[in-house]
Order: sequence, then C-alpha cells, then structure tokens
Amino acid sequence: MSDLDRKGMENRARGMAKEAEGKVRDAVGDAMDDTSQQLKGKAQQVKGKAQQGLGKAQQGIADAMDGDDKPGHRTPKGDSRV
Repeated sequence: MSDLDRKGMENRARGMAKEAEGKVRDAVGDAMDDTSQQLKGKAQQVKGKAQQGLGKAQQGIADAMDGDDKPGHRTPKGDSRV
C-alpha cells in the first residue's frame, strides 16, 4: 500500500466521521430549535463529504500509479468509451 493510498483511506475515514458528527449536530440543533447549530452541522457534513472525495481521489491516483486494474475503476485499454 502506497503512502498516497494510505492517506486516501485516512481522509475517507475522517470524512465519514466528520459527516456523522455534522448529522448529529444538525439533529441536536433541530431538536433544540437552534438554527446556528443546525447550520454548523450542515457545514460539517459538507466538509466531511469533501474530505471523503479527496480521499477517494487520492486512492484513485494511487491505483493508477500502481497500475491497479480493478474492475470498474478505469476504461480498458483500447476502449474509446468515456
């Protein structure tokens, strides 16, 4: 496993945790009728999704650099479909 792949996995895990925290914060804000907490929760969810996307991209780059031919990751050589 390359460093980039490892960083990608870490970013995906941290992003999932951040998104979950945001969902909880949003729900608590809703229950307490606290718009500020709801907005902070929604913002945290967006940050978590972005961090997951970064991790996925890092893993994709690591796979491409390693020549990893997992099904569904890349178009086969010679295939002109996009």
